[in-house]
Parts: sequence; structure tokens; C-alpha cells
Amino acid sequence: MAEKRIAPPLLAIAAWSGTGKTTLLKQLIPLLLAKGIRPGLIKHTHHDMDVDTPGKDSYELRKAGAAQTIVASQKRWALMTETPENPDLDLNYLVSRMDGSKLDLILVEGFKHESVAKILLFREEMSHKAEALEIDRHAVAIASNVPLTVSVPVLDLNNAEEIADFIHKWVKRQ
Repeated sequence: MAEKRIAPPLLAIAAWSGTGKTTLLKQLIPLLLAKGIRPGLIKHTHHDMDVDTPGKDSYELRKAGAAQTIVASQKRWALMTETPENPDLDLNYLVSRMDGSKLDLILVEGFKHESVAKILLFREEMSHKAEALEIDRHAVAIASNVPLTVSVPVLDLNNAEEIADFIHKWVKRQ
């Protein structure tokens, strides 16, 4: 009988482009690790991306038409899947590709319109107004660099330790 895989909780870090999602995640991941949380990450990009390098054997074999390619070494492996027939990303499918037994949390960068828990980021100097934040039932907090009066907790965007503490408590409640 196949073993049923249980996915760890998902938490999206969602914001307008240029707000600092990646910068914050680079700070949060080591802080979460120090708190005993093993995070995974799914990053959404609007760009045509390639993790392989032109000229390398794996790149050339994939470009020759392989629908899936695994590149593996002693230290890591990566699966690349060609999806030209899939116009939309399926977050649930991407999550199902991760090994939940090695993770306590899957952080998601982007995917702000998905029905998953999320921390919204707000940076005052960006061209958007706080009123434009899409605070839906999935928003668990807002990390902002200015005080906000909203229906969810407001965290200091410039205090990664505070945000990591919030996430640690959130994960323990899941």
C-alpha cells in the first residue's frame, strides 16, 4: 500500500514586486532553522526561467526533448519538468512534488491570489497605498514598515526576528 504523504503547512509571503519578498525570505530561513523549523520554498516567477546552464550535458539533453530531467550529485538533485501545455501554475501540484517528511513548513514566495495562509508585505515608499492591500480571510498578518490599522496582526517589516517568531508560533498552531 502506498504511503500517504502529508504536506506541511503552506505560508505565502505575498507583496507587490519590489517590496522585498526575497530579501525577507533570505533573512527568515536561517532564523526559522535556528528555531527548529525545516522550511521548504516554492518561488513564483513571472519570467521564463531556466535552472540549467546552456552547454552542459543536462541542458542539451533536456533541450533535445526530454519531458523531465533529473540532474543529481552526491549533495543535491533537481527535477526539471517541461510544462508548455500548462498555462497556469498549480501550487498544490508543486507542493505534492516536495518531500513533506523533510519539512515543517513550505514558504511560498508570490502566489498572492492562492487560497493559502499568507503574510502580506507593505512598504510605504512603494507606489501602492495601504488601502490597496488585499486582506482576505487567508491573510494571517501584515509585515509593514509603517503602523497600520487592520484586522490582522501587524509585524515590523524591518525586524526579521519578530516575523520569524510569529511564523514559529503560527506553525506550532497548525
